[in-house]
Amino acid sequence: MLTVNAYAAPSATEPLVKTTIERRDLGPSDVLIEIAYAGICHSDIHTVRGEWGPIAYPQVVGHEIVGVVTEVGSAVTLHAVGDRVGVGCMVNSCRECENCLAGAEQYCLNGNTGTYASVDRDGTITQGGYSTHVVVVEDFVLKVPESIPYEAAAPLLCAGITTYSPLAHWNAGPGKKVAVVGMGGLGHMAVKIAHAMGAEVTVLSQSLSKQEDGLRLGADHYFATSDPETFTTLANSFDLIINSVSAPIDINAYLRLLRLDGTLVSVGAPPEALPVQVFTLFGNRRSFAGSGIGSIRETQEMLDFCAEHGIAPEIELIDAASVNEAYERVLRSDVRYRFVIDAATI
Repeated sequence: MLTVNAYAAPSATEPLVKTTIERRDLGPSDVLIEIAYAGICHSDIHTVRGEWGPIAYPQVVGHEIVGVVTEVGSAVTLHAVGDRVGVGCMVNSCRECENCLAGAEQYCLNGNTGTYASVDRDGTITQGGYSTHVVVVEDFVLKVPESIPYEAAAPLLCAGITTYSPLAHWNAGPGKKVAVVGMGGLGHMAVKIAHAMGAEVTVLSQSLSKQEDGLRLGADHYFATSDPETFTTLANSFDLIINSVSAPIDINAYLRLLRLDGTLVSVGAPPEALPVQVFTLFGNRRSFAGSGIGSIRETQEMLDFCAEHGIAPEIELIDAASVNEAYERVLRSDVRYRFVIDAATI
């Protein structure tokens, strides 16, 4: 076992604290990664505060990880010592079910193994990226292109793929009108990626406070949802709406913005239910869908797409001791647009 430094949540109500955790010894197919940077996702906060259900404590979160391979198992062929790599929201799956065999291991019918707060193959609870090192089976390790700024690459492993996957699946591109609800960590990536795909992009944000940023990042239009006229003006307008917020919204009001055969996809995950009126779906044959991260193949595709198009998240780099303050700022929407922890400070 390898003892490494980490920041962990002792309970649902206590601040994260510096501690040590154990990483498993390398198996034949494992890769040891020295973590360079770890992004902070709203999912981390939901998890450690028990908002998505009970978890085992202490818990180290973080599923936006980039670093360098420092050791490989005897059977590893996909990665080598010195490679710049990334780890996202999952570190394994059953590899045997229908979905895994179809290359959609994020939807593993037996439950994929999350990067944190999941039961690992050895029966232990997985611990995430707010640490100095991690051991991951090689098939779930991504190659991070050199052209993506190192410190900004980590959020692509969650915020990037979480928005890229539905945009690709529902064919965002030239001739398509795409709306992005929320201009935060997920939303700003959805704007950049949808713009690079060639879609006409509209941001729907609570206020116009981030309008200048939205237009700079690739939005063609920007509307405040606090203005009731927005929903009248934009009725029956969009082919695809990406809902990136992790708070309750009037989902039916947004569904009415879809044109014929349009789809609203939620990628943000509020703890509360989002009630849908069936008659709202009947109009314009609308669809309401969800999308969870992406497969390993699709995540690599996203990284290569971002490298090709010069896409990287807007980040604020922090030291590990500032993580609790960063959590409070995330909850106040006081970050543009993703906090990234410098793992050298852990």
